[in-house]
Amino acid sequence: MPPLTRRTLLAATAATFAVAGRASAQPSAPRAATLDWALLETLLAIGANVVAATELRQFAQVAVKPDVSPGTMDIGLRGTPNFEALYAARPDIIFNSNFYAWADPLIGRIAPVESHAIYTADESPYVLAQKATLAIGERLQLPAARNLVDELAGRLERYKSTLADHRRPVLLINLGDARHFRVFGADSMFGEVLTRIGLTNAWKSATSYSATAPVGIETLASMPDATIILIPPHPQDALEALTASTFWNALPAVQENRVVTIGSINPYGALPAASRFADMLAQGLSHVQNG
Repeated sequence: MPPLTRRTLLAATAATFAVAGRASAQPSAPRAATLDWALLETLLAIGANVVAATELRQFAQVAVKPDVSPGTMDIGLRGTPNFEALYAARPDIIFNSNFYAWADPLIGRIAPVESHAIYTADESPYVLAQKATLAIGERLQLPAARNLVDELAGRLERYKSTLADHRRPVLLINLGDARHFRVFGADSMFGEVLTRIGLTNAWKSATSYSATAPVGIETLASMPDATIILIPPHPQDALEALTASTFWNALPAVQENRVVTIGSINPYGALPAASRFADMLAQGLSHVQNG
């Protein structure tokens, strides 16, 4: 198998930016709004004209990418959006998800509503995100939607090849505090990307869509062979306390430099989150393999 090199990673990143570069929003395009972050990142990635969305400052901190247009109006919290602000944004269409279906009768008075579910019981979030991306692209007549789906699928196949030598199971966690973590199982977006690039998830117990309820940090001792991937955001005091703890520093993964911290990603994201996770995971594992 070809090695995972810096050149390989740079080529993959360049391909990502090439797709993103073609997906620039046109002001004359339909004015879209959404309450849901997974749909927001999808709209942004395919170049939709997004005029209103929720919690934009926090979105930029957690999801990080894609960038939000300066002209997009922040309409408040996802759970309690400002309907007057949404009305003032004059959307032509509002994209919503099953998480905020309760708002459909209200936002439907402002503009037509189109709903897409990405996280539902017993269904693949990756496949649902693909379907949502293509449906939104068709609705808004944005060919960048198909480009996003196809380019990411091809990139995951390439990572499957370049990461074939990484045989250790991979544990994907987010810190709750210094004594607890949340773990991403096979039915999360991150877990599914892990499977699609040919890696084994170290976590075998049940999860639901995203991460489990907090698990005691002592559980890490039962997975000594795993490579640990820390996925922010973490409470800063929790990370500092953890890295200073005797238990943590005695773990084989820590002693053997098999702990990788990647950048922040929306755990309930869509294909852009899957793309960002795959790129950062591949880069992080290249350091584990080559370090």
